[in-house]
Amino acid sequence: MSEDRARPVVDWSLAASTGAFLVRGGPSVSPEEARLAVSELRELTQPAENHVRGLTGLGSGLPLRPGEVVDRPGWVRSAAAGLDALTSRALKSLPANPLGPILAGSAGVQTGVVLAFLASRVLGQYDPFGGSDSSGRLLLVAPNVVTAQQALDVPGRDFRMWVCLHESTHRLQFTAVGWLKDYFADEVERLVGGLTGNNGESLPDLLGRIPDAVREARRTKADGVLALGQLLRSPEQRAVFDRLLALSTLLEGHADYVMDAVGPGVVPSVETIRARFTVRRRGGGILDRVLRSLLGVDAKIRQYAQGAAFTRQVVDRVGMEGFNAVWTSPNTLPTRAEIADPAAWVRRVHG
Repeated sequence: MSEDRARPVVDWSLAASTGAFLVRGGPSVSPEEARLAVSELRELTQPAENHVRGLTGLGSGLPLRPGEVVDRPGWVRSAAAGLDALTSRALKSLPANPLGPILAGSAGVQTGVVLAFLASRVLGQYDPFGGSDSSGRLLLVAPNVVTAQQALDVPGRDFRMWVCLHESTHRLQFTAVGWLKDYFADEVERLVGGLTGNNGESLPDLLGRIPDAVREARRTKADGVLALGQLLRSPEQRAVFDRLLALSTLLEGHADYVMDAVGPGVVPSVETIRARFTVRRRGGGILDRVLRSLLGVDAKIRQYAQGAAFTRQVVDRVGMEGFNAVWTSPNTLPTRAEIADPAAWVRRVHG
């Protein structure tokens, strides 16, 4: 293998350093307030997961692990490492090209800019591919949690528990469902690996058509993520894209449902938090809204609502135990059509 082929498509080290350099600082708070936020976030992850286990029935017997509290640059570096681990199986290298190092560096800088933008908005994240063992990493971004809690004007401990419930649900999805991590990684490999193979469109060609697709989506006010999916010309790639989109919607919606359904006994101000947080998700200035649209953040917000509605309607029909049939195997995951029609999933899986 030539030196060029050994170089990655994205220089992830450069992405991490670029994002960490560009990310904005956190909110101005007193040292006492900062210490309280950090200590409570660390303290609450394990009891939060206990509450999630009690509601969902998942994870009985698994060890309760703490989360990690990070700042914005710390999240950028972790996100870059997680993306590197996730994509390394599929995007091992560029085709032999003397410009390979330049292209990888350019992609690294661009990725770093995106990570810097997201780093001031992400409250927490579970990365199943991070860490030194198979348990992954649960990260809570302290300055963003504080910023959001102050903007919403809600009780600090309640809000921190609410965030921990969401991220603990994600961790439990991957740790309690033994096949999910490998399934997700395999699907990502099928999607992006096909872009560098002979059966699909080449990755550079696809990337070259993204700006036009984004402009068209903005002009027609279409869903940006779905518009990007239409760029995939191979039927196999589109099928994988549909499965990944349905899975992501399920995971996010399930976590959103759980963080509210645990209830006021755990988060006394949960109804106020949800109402104000939903309004805040829709907000932002013109530039912020454009950037969110370009990055698919607005589509992600719609995923929360669609997935939560699917979860709620299925639980209402067949109970939590019946809902948990989604975790039986890849064959019982809902399709994109079933996400929009929960009754169809219930008929297929429960007869």
